[in-house]
Amino acid sequence: MKKLLFATTLVFALILTAAAGQKKPAASQHLAGVVEEVKLAPPGTSTPPSLCNPCLFYGGDLNVSDANAAGLSDESTLLVPSSSTYAAYNVPSGVTAGVTGILVNVQASVNFDPNSASYDIRTGVSEGNGGTSVASGTGTIAVASTGRNFVGLNEYTVLVKIPEVFLSTGEYWFNVTPECTNGATDGSCSVGRIFLSNTTQNTNGVFAGAQPGGSMFLNSSSFGFTWANWCDAALGLNSNQCRAGSFGLTGKAKHD
Repeated sequence: MKKLLFATTLVFALILTAAAGQKKPAASQHLAGVVEEVKLAPPGTSTPPSLCNPCLFYGGDLNVSDANAAGLSDESTLLVPSSSTYAAYNVPSGVTAGVTGILVNVQASVNFDPNSASYDIRTGVSEGNGGTSVASGTGTIAVASTGRNFVGLNEYTVLVKIPEVFLSTGEYWFNVTPECTNGATDGSCSVGRIFLSNTTQNTNGVFAGAQPGGSMFLNSSSFGFTWANWCDAALGLNSNQCRAGSFGLTGKAKHD
């Protein structure tokens, strides 16, 4: 039996539950994104989320008015127990990055009140291959509203502090998955969805160019995908929607 629920606001649509048999993880997005030249925000003074402090890297804000704005499944709930989106960051040549926290901007379809999240840092991720985890665990989180609302979903910044990890030059993939598994009395963990926001112009980014384009991956036993690149046509996004994630890192860079 197909379970395909829509929440619409004028020209917007949100798939809340995947159709049985399709196993396609719904994304929050406009009814139809368009492929166009990516116009990045000009360099200048940026204002990253307040939780990105000290801000080692920030990919940029979600642009809710962009036709290519989207949210990608990133959730551990009673409804969707295992679905994580990873985004990448390149540590520049001659630099060692001391990472003390990972933050993500996420959209939530219901009351958002998790108090913990899992985190993971990996190397060598590719299509169908999760590479090697260099640091992972579960930690308490700090949460702050961004003030943005996309297709009816409120957006929040979620930060998990981690024991400092020193990363040498190279490409790394990061994930924070908020956990909502406590059977809260309002039932939000049983019906709610959580999506990692994308960024299309890197607005307010800090060293945003360190995020390689088209390198976000979905690892989801809930939807039957094993390290699938979000730019894979099977996941239904265009090249602008899957280009970059709205996430950041706290810490400091040391020049070798």
